[in-house]
Amino acid sequence: MFEAMTPLFAANVGFTLLVGGLVAVGLFALLTLAILLKFGAIWFQAYMSGADVSVMSLIGMSFRQVKPMVIVTAKIMGSQAGLNIDRELGMSTARLEAHFLAGGDVMHVLRAIIAAHRAGIELDFDRAAAIDLAGRDVLDAVRTSVSPKVIDCPEPQRSGKTTLSAVAKNGVELRVRARVTVRTNLDQLIGGATEETIIARVGQGIVTAIGAARTHMEVMEMPDRISRGVLNRGLDANTAFEIVSIDI
Repeated sequence: MFEAMTPLFAANVGFTLLVGGLVAVGLFALLTLAILLKFGAIWFQAYMSGADVSVMSLIGMSFRQVKPMVIVTAKIMGSQAGLNIDRELGMSTARLEAHFLAGGDVMHVLRAIIAAHRAGIELDFDRAAAIDLAGRDVLDAVRTSVSPKVIDCPEPQRSGKTTLSAVAKNGVELRVRARVTVRTNLDQLIGGATEETIIARVGQGIVTAIGAARTHMEVMEMPDRISRGVLNRGLDANTAFEIVSIDI
């Protein structure tokens, strides 16, 4: 009897294994189909653009609550702009994800790096990301490095004043307004003083320089001497800007 049941038992085991194998294959096929439906298009876009983003990275992003489209778009932009997107040394997927999870603006940082790259300004991803996380507008900083901007001294919107008051040694009061042209100093952007410090220092320097003049006519005749004297004081030290010129 035992010998008669053995073939039947073997057939049942074989059938069970076959069904189990088919179920496993079916589940694997469904999982593969789901992954393709969710990540296939974006992965293909990254692949065709040379963005070097793997399917496993895209799956991992979904678990880490990272928006895959943001990372892929950033890497595509970097690749098309000729940036280094190497996994080990360049602007890797992991670095972009880390910046996203830290609350940074990945696309803003990429635009700043691309703008700096095209302008011949050295700005790597780590420094740009640090500037962004510090609360500074890194893209505006790059633009100001390329095209200096003008700051009014005093600035009416902040101080409510349109001129500075300074008295020469002969007792004559002069009312002065200055326009300060500055460009961003990327090396000191993190921790460097802001525009308010530049305005305050320039204003103090102008008042001091006019106060040292013997007569108000000296200032009226040669205002550029006051400008040069203020510039020579190094008023942009430890600030996020470099003073290009001061026009009185």
